[in-house]
Amino acid sequence: MGMRLLEKTRHKFIGDKAFYKMVLAIAVPIMIQNGITNFVSLLDNIMIGQIGTEQMSGVAIVNQLLFVYNLCLFGGVSGAGIFTAQYFGQKNQEGIRQTVRFKMWLVSLITLITVILFLFAGDSLIALYLQGDGTPQSAMDTLRYGKEYLQIMLPGLLPFMLVQIYASTLRECGQTVLPMKAGVIAVFVNLLFNYILIYGKFGAPALGVRGAAIATVLSRCVEAAIVLIHTHRYREQNPFVVGLYSTLKVPASLTAKIVTKGMPLLLNETLWAAGMATLTQCYSIRGLNVIAALNISNTINNIFNIVFIALGESVAIIVGQLLGAGKMEEARDTDNKLIAFSVFSCIVVALVMLLPARFFPLLYNTNDEARTLATYFIIITAIFMPQNAFLHASYFTLRSGGRTIITFLFDSVFIWCVSVVIAFLLSRYTALPVIAVYVFVQMGDWIKCVIGFVLVKKGIWLQNIVA
Repeated sequence: MGMRLLEKTRHKFIGDKAFYKMVLAIAVPIMIQNGITNFVSLLDNIMIGQIGTEQMSGVAIVNQLLFVYNLCLFGGVSGAGIFTAQYFGQKNQEGIRQTVRFKMWLVSLITLITVILFLFAGDSLIALYLQGDGTPQSAMDTLRYGKEYLQIMLPGLLPFMLVQIYASTLRECGQTVLPMKAGVIAVFVNLLFNYILIYGKFGAPALGVRGAAIATVLSRCVEAAIVLIHTHRYREQNPFVVGLYSTLKVPASLTAKIVTKGMPLLLNETLWAAGMATLTQCYSIRGLNVIAALNISNTINNIFNIVFIALGESVAIIVGQLLGAGKMEEARDTDNKLIAFSVFSCIVVALVMLLPARFFPLLYNTNDEARTLATYFIIITAIFMPQNAFLHASYFTLRSGGRTIITFLFDSVFIWCVSVVIAFLLSRYTALPVIAVYVFVQMGDWIKCVIGFVLVKKGIWLQNIVA
């Protein structure tokens, strides 16, 4: 009886060699691209961290605000991307073209609103994070460095926006290698010009945080040029680009469908990112050292998070294509194995992540309190990583079948109604140290794990939305 149960469990959650080869063919290029991007961001972060705590904190605050914009774009292209993946499964090139046009309109609108907001309210947004313990001079310096960085970063939103449109479409059509190559080249451009412009090497002026921003904008222009030129040059590989700009009209019926399915996704990513920014603001009540420590911790966390992020995107691509082809049972079986693979992989990754927790903060030119806090943040994030892997894979499972209202409730409504509430109350109405507040916020996700398990098991996501 026990052996039969074990065999049944193995068959349900463990795939064969061909299965893992197929998954890794999609996930590994995404991991490589994200891994190199985050590794160079880490080096970038260390370079700025070598200048001083205020510079590092100013850049970290602006990047937290830009993170909201980045996820708005991700939500916008992902809503249309559900249809792109299923149209690709259906071999409908005109359908893919129409989803790309929709992405263009939507991300242009998001970018315009973001630029206007930062131009008129950027100072006030940065100041929200400067209310904790610390000297007035330190707060003023952090605000000044943040403003310098933001002003230069704004022009870089245009090439970033174009890359999101094209790279997301290529991935949804199963092509993950070109976005990976472009991303790899871009991050090395970023790293080179960071070194030259932050410290003033090879006769260039030492520009500090402004140099870091210029390097980022240059790298985004390079990435956009590679992705756009290559996609249009190789039309036989990318037939959707033929006649792509013959019109920018999107059929009203498709627009209505994408808005119905995609708007909850856009709202979800926006509110989730805003929720994460609010959590950081709640933690910052405990002092400016918390911002510096979170920045150090998040930098190394992003390196290790690439595994469950790439496997989550693989769920969206692989399961989405199976649903579009009408293979419901295969989609369910594949999804079970993908979730199990993601969780197991992240148990291993979490153990590896614990090794540098104590030593990594020593690379930064900051004070002992910020370094100690950063060590604890890294350890806690590693402990909760398998939990986050399960939640991430569950989210993409629900999304692959177009259940975007449920993903909206599952993700952003949860963060505002549970996580932010816990952080807000504990940071303002108790004397708990910030580490304890951080742990309680992570523990709040236990409720979400139960909800995710029930929703995935019920199979409410098993639907073809392009039939």
